[in-house]
Amino acid sequence: MPTLHRLTLTAALAASTIIAGAPALAQDDSVLVGHLADYTGATSFVGKQYGPGVSDAFKQINADGGIDGTMVELDTVDYAYKVPEAIAQFKKWVGNDMVALQGWGTADTEALISFVARAEIPTISGSYSAHLTDPQGKNPNTKAPAPYNFFYGPSYSDACRALVQWAAEDAKEKRTENPTFVHTGDNHPYPNAPKEACASYAEELGFTVAQPVVVPLAPGDFKAQCLTIKDSGAQYVYMGNLGGSVVSMIKSCNTVGVEAVYMGNPWAGDYQTVEAAEAQNLIFPSSTPFYGADVPGMALVKKILENGGGQVGDRPTHHYLRGICSAYYMKEAMQWAKANGGITGKNIRDGMYQKTDWVPEGLEGVCLPSTWTPEDHRGLLRVAINSGSFIDGKAVIEEIAEIDVPRREEWLGQ
Repeated sequence: MPTLHRLTLTAALAASTIIAGAPALAQDDSVLVGHLADYTGATSFVGKQYGPGVSDAFKQINADGGIDGTMVELDTVDYAYKVPEAIAQFKKWVGNDMVALQGWGTADTEALISFVARAEIPTISGSYSAHLTDPQGKNPNTKAPAPYNFFYGPSYSDACRALVQWAAEDAKEKRTENPTFVHTGDNHPYPNAPKEACASYAEELGFTVAQPVVVPLAPGDFKAQCLTIKDSGAQYVYMGNLGGSVVSMIKSCNTVGVEAVYMGNPWAGDYQTVEAAEAQNLIFPSSTPFYGADVPGMALVKKILENGGGQVGDRPTHHYLRGICSAYYMKEAMQWAKANGGITGKNIRDGMYQKTDWVPEGLEGVCLPSTWTPEDHRGLLRVAINSGSFIDGKAVIEEIAEIDVPRREEWLGQ
C-alpha cells in the first residue's frame, strides 16, 4: 500500500496536471523510488535520523524541479528491520516499476543482492557491509557479486581498519605493550560484517586479538559480557551495535570497572549516544561534518531540514547528513540516466560511474569526494576519527584524526 509520502506527491502532481488542463499524468512525469526505513525496529535509534535525511532530501529535490522535470515518487516504508518484510516490499515495488531503491540494513540488503541484480535496481543502502563492494566478484572470497549495490561512506570493514590504525598509534603514544583488541556485537550480519577483516588487520598491526564477545543488539544489563571483556585485558573495544545497546554496554562496563577505549562503528557514535551513555572519549568514525559546520554545502542541508518533514528536530545527527548524501548521489545518477537513454535501473547504475572524486552539486564540504567504478564499489576510503565526551551536561565532540585506508585488492568485498 503506498505510504503517505507517495500519496501526497501523487496527489500534488495530479492537481497540478488538472490545473494546467493537461491530459492524465504521463508515466515519464514521475518515477518510483522505494525507500526502506527503520523507524520502529532494532536500529530505529539511528534509522529515525538517516531515513528522514533521505526523504527530506527527495522532497527538496522535487521542490527544485525533480530530475530535470521528472518528479521522484519516494515510497517510504517502515519495515521495522525485518528481512521478510523487506523482500516482500521489494517485490511489490518491482511490480510497480520501481527504478531505484534507497535501502537500509545489512541483513536485508545482503538478502536482496541477487534480487536487485536480476531486476536491475540500483540500490544505495544504509548498510556499509564490505560484501556489497565487489560488483564483479573479483575477489575469490566474495560470496556473491553485487553489481547494483552502493553506499555512501567507508565500509564497516574499512571504518574499523581506520579505527585500529588510530588505536595502534594511540597505544604507541601511551607506551602500551602488547595492546589487545576485542570485537563486540550481536551475532547478526550487521555487527558481524567487519569482524574477521578488522581482526586480521589488528593482528597485522601488532594487536593481540581476544575472542569476540556477543552483546545483544537490544539494550540490557551487560555486566556479564563486560566481565568477559575485563578478563580479556582488552584496551580497545570495538562496538558493532548501536544506540541503546551501546549505551547499556558502556554503563555496564563502567559499573564493573572495565578500563578500555570504546570504538564504535559508523552508527554507534553521535551526540545523542554520548549524552545518553555519559561517555568519556568515545571514539567513532564519520564521513560528513556535523550539522552546523562551516562548510559551503551546509546551506543546502539547512534548507532541506527547514523544508523537510520535521522528524529530526532542529539538531540532527550526522546520520541525517549521510541520508542526504545518499539521496543526492542517486539524484545526479538519475540525471545522467535521463540524458543518456532514460531513467532506467541500468542507466542509473551506469550513472554512478560517470564521475570521479564526486561531490553532489550544492553539498560541497558535506559529502566527501567519492568514486565508484564497474570493478570497485568502495566509493570512499577516507575516515574521520572523532572523540566524544559528556562534559557539563552535553556532548563535546572533536575530530582527532583523518585516515586514508589503503585500497588493497585483497580487501575488495572483505
